[in-house]
Amino acid sequence: MTSRETSKPLAVDLCCGLGGWTEGLLQEGYRARGYDIEAHEYGDERYPGELVLKSILDLDGAACADADLIVASPPCTEYSYMAMPWSRAKQIARALRGEDVFPDGYKGSRTLDELNALFNACFRIQREASQAAGRYIPMVVENVRGAQPWVGRAAANFGSYYLWGDVPALMPTVVDARKVPGFRFDGSGRSFQTASVEAHVAVKVPALDGGRRTDKGKGARFTSRDCGVEREVAEGRKGAGAGAGAEWFDQNLCKLSSKSPARKAASAKIAKIPLALSSHIARVYRPQTEAAA
Repeated sequence: MTSRETSKPLAVDLCCGLGGWTEGLLQEGYRARGYDIEAHEYGDERYPGELVLKSILDLDGAACADADLIVASPPCTEYSYMAMPWSRAKQIARALRGEDVFPDGYKGSRTLDELNALFNACFRIQREASQAAGRYIPMVVENVRGAQPWVGRAAANFGSYYLWGDVPALMPTVVDARKVPGFRFDGSGRSFQTASVEAHVAVKVPALDGGRRTDKGKGARFTSRDCGVEREVAEGRKGAGAGAGAEWFDQNLCKLSSKSPARKAASAKIAKIPLALSSHIARVYRPQTEAAA
């Protein structure tokens, strides 16, 4: 790494995937180090920064003491599923609260600690990194609306991208920003999979001294189709937004193994953060000396 590169501010991207956060960070002059349990490489697409293959559950936050900013997008699959208006999803949520038994064949989290392990690890890493650095390191964590009953109310949302941690008071104005996952569910609980869709995002990015956003967002839109039968749900209501996630099924990705490269690529792409959001966070927390240079 050249001296010029090391002079740039460093952002640490936890659960980095394909680098949805990192794209905006690099654009704003950061260098980025991402942590994930696997390298997401699909054709020409791969993580664009320095990648460290390590679970954040095992990561000592002191290793991130050189960061100027920490961002994270822990997996949202279980939170998203339990927000769905399906009897099985509701039963799982009740069981996690100790109010019911888990359905047959269920292989997900059995306790709240298990459910929130990665989410909580992000804040542990921030605390340990700040302590090791002798200074406060800001962090922004992104997840879905359905995470709120389990981890607490989000500080803000950018469309259906919900944010916790050191979220700026001033945010870009949202015209349309939503995660559009699709779900394949055959009743066993084993085939739930987040779908691949193109991100349909149009935003107006204000100057940093602009007004607070007023659009509260509409939450995530979900499409469920079991290889032929489509069901669309928007905040629990059917019939919103025809065609969302269609390429997931048009390309027969729902018939592939959950470990196939095509399905992994689909999941990684849907997790990417809108560029307007990642760029805005990067600008807000860029060190003043760097911003003035």
